[in-house]
Amino acid sequence: MGWAHWVNSSISDRLWNCRSREASIVKGNTMRMWIGNFMVVAGLLTAMTVGTGLLFAYDVIDVQHGGTVEGTIRLDGAVPEPKGFNLITFPDPAYCGRISNGRGWRLLHDFVVNHNGGLKDAIVLLEGVDAGKPFEFSVPLIEARDCKFAPFMTIVRNGHAVEVINMDPVMHDIQGYETSIEAGARVLFNTPLVMNHQHQRGDIHAMHNHAPGKSLVGPLYLNRGRRTFYMQCGFHAYMESWAMAVNNPYYTLTDQNGAFTIENILPGTYQLVAWHPQTGPGVTKKVTIQPDGKLVEHLSLLAPKGNRSAFKVMDNPRFGPDTLGYSVDIQPFVEHQH
Repeated sequence: MGWAHWVNSSISDRLWNCRSREASIVKGNTMRMWIGNFMVVAGLLTAMTVGTGLLFAYDVIDVQHGGTVEGTIRLDGAVPEPKGFNLITFPDPAYCGRISNGRGWRLLHDFVVNHNGGLKDAIVLLEGVDAGKPFEFSVPLIEARDCKFAPFMTIVRNGHAVEVINMDPVMHDIQGYETSIEAGARVLFNTPLVMNHQHQRGDIHAMHNHAPGKSLVGPLYLNRGRRTFYMQCGFHAYMESWAMAVNNPYYTLTDQNGAFTIENILPGTYQLVAWHPQTGPGVTKKVTIQPDGKLVEHLSLLAPKGNRSAFKVMDNPRFGPDTLGYSVDIQPFVEHQH
């Protein structure tokens, strides 16, 4: 698999060359892929196959009398507790603990739900659209800041670039995966994201009033039938970022109330898809867009059942800060999680 040479000096000016390989065990294994003088990065793993394959012809046209679909995505069921990670079991507990619960644990809130059940950051898209408005997004940017990837969810295009930057004075180990329910997970790459030397490493209170480190950027190529990604730091497992590849520009992410709107749609019949990385294969509904029409749809995604015992926060002195044999002061200076 070849990687493009990017001339834009604001993101990268070095040649990439990479081949991905199969993963025997997705979680826990650390693979090293040193790629010439530069390391590839981007993001991601698991979830679902929606619609047809990623090889898809899309034509940009002037949409006449386009319609709109809007609505909400709700979580059906109890909201899962956030995943808990004991910081002393990972590198850099004091620095990464600047975001923590005040008891030495980092929480990953992968479900953000309002009081009405509206689910934030669900992806909503239309499948079966072969012509319409142009794509309008630039290169997706994923930032590592305070040992947290942001955004948690994003959209990418197969064969197009993604950029990753590091704002932290610690190194991250980027592990990227693709998967499908039928074929399982497949490693795309594993590479270091070097620390940002511009951050005041010796000052635990220092904020990020500095430029990002040199970015890693390059195109992602997915196998046919795979279109979801997962990016995790091999050093700090609570760092996650998810993405889905799209083949047309009719997509969006739900807001803090679970609301969405997709506009300027060529009249016709399509599949409306809603998906979140922790709710299984998502839901699909056949919809018809009328000329100048507005369609309202309210869909629900099923909350996962069972408990997350492996990620349960526990106050256990055997795994407290004193376990390391030296004093570790973990204080949530940036965000006190609940």
